[in-house]
Order: sequence, then C-alpha cells, then structure tokens
Amino acid sequence: MGKQTRARVLGDNQAMAVARNIRVSPRKLNLVAQQIRGKKVDRALNVLTFSPKRIAGTVKKCLQSAIANAENNHDLDVDDLVVKEASVGKNLVMKRFHARARGNAGGIEKFFAQITIVVEEKREEKTEEAAAPKAKAKRKTVKKPAAKAKKEAA
Repeated sequence: MGKQTRARVLGDNQAMAVARNIRVSPRKLNLVAQQIRGKKVDRALNVLTFSPKRIAGTVKKCLQSAIANAENNHDLDVDDLVVKEASVGKNLVMKRFHARARGNAGGIEKFFAQITIVVEEKREEKTEEAAAPKAKAKRKTVKKPAAKAKKEAA
C-alpha cells in the first residue's frame, strides 16, 4: 500500500534538473539561460564556466545535475546530450523597507527565481558526404572581354 507512481512527464531520451530559490531576479537568470539553450552540454558547460555573470555557477551546477540524472537514472549517453529546454520562473519575493525622509518608507523587493533544465539525447549520424573531406574548389580565372584583348594586343 502506497502512492501510485506519477506518470513520467519527459520522454525516454530526456532528463531534468531543477534549481529553486536562487537569489537573483528571473530577468537576470534568463540572460544566462539564453546562452545555453539548444547547445550541446559540453559547449554549454564551457559557456557557463567562462561567463562573467555571478549566477552562472549556480546554473552550471543545475546543468551538471541534469547530466548526472541522464547518465545515472536514465542510462543516456553523455556525449550525445543537448540542452533542450532551460526555463526560468519566478519564486518568492522578500519585501523589505528602506527608511526615507519625514517618516516615509521606500519599498525594496528582493526577488528569487528558479531554473528548470531539460537535456535530451540526440544522436548525430554521420553521412558519407560529411565524413569524406571536401576538395577545395579552384578559383576560376576571369577571361577578359574580346574588345579589351584586341586593344592590349595592338
């Protein structure tokens, strides 16, 4: 006797991780999330490692958690993972006040956000054309018009 297991929302080739209560506004977090959407995970990790944004380290931890979930829980190949979705949402808002002149108060809102990262296994099958090195095209020499050729000959 126990609860019924919840139906899996994601596909068989997907894994997810969520980071909640991140102390940054959702707007700023979305700027970092935009940088990794649609990229392969190794490229996304590099982008986050060298990003100047303060919150990039937290997003990197969440991405690493999604990769670990894919590898350990769903037996997906890490080399074929792509960041399918990096969605940002609002979380709680701490409300504070700042004392102002003549007994007034100025409101201060401290925003929190959350990020959900979904990684998906996409196998890239190499075709024979892509595998074979392409030959460099030779430059074509431009022939001079007949009128110019006659003038130069004379």
